[in-house]
Amino acid sequence: MMGQEPRQTTSHLGLLNKPSIVGLVHGLNKHYYSININYRKNELEQKMLLNLYKKKWTEGLKLEDMQTHQDVQVEGMAQCARLSTLYTGKIDDEMKKTKAQLAVQNVGKQDPKRHLNGQVDALLLQNILQSLGTAINTQAF
Repeated sequence: MMGQEPRQTTSHLGLLNKPSIVGLVHGLNKHYYSININYRKNELEQKMLLNLYKKKWTEGLKLEDMQTHQDVQVEGMAQCARLSTLYTGKIDDEMKKTKAQLAVQNVGKQDPKRHLNGQVDALLLQNILQSLGTAINTQAF
């Protein structure tokens, strides 16, 4: 029995991970394997762990520098102008082509309407937060 590997009594077939190149260089693929670690936590512990990386409530009251805010807004409006031009072109194409042609033409392309909606929502949210923060700051201090 000396010199022979011991017989395995537990199954670890589903837990094996392929070793990385660094692990292979250092010879770490010979005797190591992954083990799932299971632990129990109650509902309160789970809520506490989910809140661990959330922002603090005071983060919502912090104001951006006005010049930075203006630069972001100008850049966002330029993006909205570009997306609205793309959306206008898409509407023109919808008038001229059939549904099958449009489906083939739009495969793998971004939907300008969806991106325009998202961009406008983001700009409005930033403006509202900055305006409310400024109003609260002037009234409170």
